[in-house]
Amino acid sequence: MKDFWLSCGHRLTDRDASGGVVVTDEFLKAYLARPELTPPSDACAVEHGLHATLLADPRRHVGAEEIAAIADADARENWALMIAFRDHLLRHKTLEAAYLDLARGGVGKTPPLFLNHLVHVILRNALDGCDDPFVVRAAELFFRPQRLTVHEGAVLAADEETVAGVGAAPLSPLVSMLRIPSGAQIDVLTNENAQSYWDRSDLFDMALDLTLGRRGPAALGTAIKRWLRHMLSVEVAVEPLNDRRDVPLNWYIGLDAEGTRIGDALWRGDDLDRTAQRRLVMLFRLTFGPRDRAGAPGAEAAVLLFLAMTDDKVLRMKPQNLVTGLPAWRLAAVT
Repeated sequence: MKDFWLSCGHRLTDRDASGGVVVTDEFLKAYLARPELTPPSDACAVEHGLHATLLADPRRHVGAEEIAAIADADARENWALMIAFRDHLLRHKTLEAAYLDLARGGVGKTPPLFLNHLVHVILRNALDGCDDPFVVRAAELFFRPQRLTVHEGAVLAADEETVAGVGAAPLSPLVSMLRIPSGAQIDVLTNENAQSYWDRSDLFDMALDLTLGRRGPAALGTAIKRWLRHMLSVEVAVEPLNDRRDVPLNWYIGLDAEGTRIGDALWRGDDLDRTAQRRLVMLFRLTFGPRDRAGAPGAEAAVLLFLAMTDDKVLRMKPQNLVTGLPAWRLAAVT
């Protein structure tokens, strides 16, 4: 079986009887190794003491007064966010349950860094046993922004941080501990080099071809299917479309903020201008299996999924929209 995404820390977690990810002390300690939380030598005694005691007992209670006693304002903010997030994880049996609660109740002040890491770990669990590198690479869109470009007629998605050169520095403490190299050359994932993905999965240095009719769009559809099966126990089929003219707009989900704006405009009956049309990267039709279609009004069970990029050609997918945006008749069946 292929292993991948070691940097998410999935080997530091456990699984419960239902297959959900269970937090361990080792998993919590990985957060304490982040540079934002590792006290510099000149940090105050309170910050050094807090860090040391949490390394010994990462679940111990930390009161607001303890954080308030930290001298550095930036450090106080970092610790407040971290402890609030840790406490949220510990209030739930699994990371999946913690994520669903955030998605349904609003992410609030939860930093995108924490949300993306949560998705990273959960998706690693949902894709366990997957032997298709195109599906795993497509799933990176769930938690890592992509920069899009058109090259020789192909729509290519490359990791934004890697393109920007951030990959020259360790992206997480686990990357450093695992001695994963950085600064690698970006290659387009193809049938010929696909098997090299497994050794490079933590580099995020392989671009995905999202051109309609090629493997990328179908692979992203499969990743969406696996995500919904894992998170909501719902069976769906997800099909890339050329356009929406033959599909009624009875229900839609924007897979990102731009996709939501496009869906909203079409729902109001507006025509898309050229700018909006250029931003639309992909359109999917999601349909439910017989068991999950019970009570749905026939063809209206189809859901359109809009995926779009910003004006500066960056795609920031919001997987929480998938778990909160299904039709009301379906949501009523999900506990």
